[in-house]
Amino acid sequence: MSLPIPNSHSNFRSTSRSEFLHARGLRHHLRRWGAPDRPILFLGHGYLDVSATFEPLVAALMAQTDGRWQVIAQDWRGFGHTEWPQDGYWFQDYVADLEAIVDHYSATAPLTLIGHSMGAQIVSLYAGLRPARVEKLLLLDAVTLPDMPSERAPKRFRHWLDQLREPLSERSYPSLEFLAERVRLQHPQLNPEHARFVARCWSREDGRGRITLCADPKHRRHGPGLYHAADSNAVWREITADTIFIDAGRSQLTIPPEQRAARAECFRRHRVEVIADAGHMLHFDAPAETAARIAAFLAS
Repeated sequence: MSLPIPNSHSNFRSTSRSEFLHARGLRHHLRRWGAPDRPILFLGHGYLDVSATFEPLVAALMAQTDGRWQVIAQDWRGFGHTEWPQDGYWFQDYVADLEAIVDHYSATAPLTLIGHSMGAQIVSLYAGLRPARVEKLLLLDAVTLPDMPSERAPKRFRHWLDQLREPLSERSYPSLEFLAERVRLQHPQLNPEHARFVARCWSREDGRGRITLCADPKHRRHGPGLYHAADSNAVWREITADTIFIDAGRSQLTIPPEQRAARAECFRRHRVEVIADAGHMLHFDAPAETAARIAAFLAS
């Protein structure tokens, strides 16, 4: 499914260029900032987000590094303006999509990968599966998925089967302004202009006078599988890249501190920094500060 790309709004005018890449049976949408002859930073967004909302962070990063880098940020399958697969979503496909993208844009050079939330899970697994390819790894409020005990498997599997019987429909809103107010309810720290920018990035016009989200409704279905932290830990222990965790001090996505520390210790060369006055959406709450932490790590 191909969707129109929204215009930018006011002070949040995009400096990116849209590109499309056919890979693994889908048409993938990517945004590209900076000169194409610069070293590449690959950026992966989080669940239900899109690449476009990183504009303030990327703009700050480009300014702070004097344009030394270019940034390529993909919309993951089923989000933004990348096509929707027919059969639903399996997490391993996101990792394979990332490999197709980095192979296309940077087949031989050492990789620098940045990921937020779900995107951090994707890029960190790739860094463990292809350790020789990844030189630097930057994880924004990451690796906080709660472990799921095996005893939950029958109930979760049964629930997934039940969901498949239920029809899905796209959620729609009467106007962009209405959606922007919903964004502010979810993220009250945003001013009206920034909320409208996020609403524009997350949505499209449906041709019937309403606004729908740029996210496949199938994402609302819980998959049949369980998340076992031990599996991720085993992959992360293979990582050789220099790694930084940039955590949000007010994040609501938390696991017990001892679990968080144990996961971080799987990354053999890592450090942890915290932006105290920011929530999980670091690129909403603290784009300039997050960009400064990224720039310092890249320069180290």
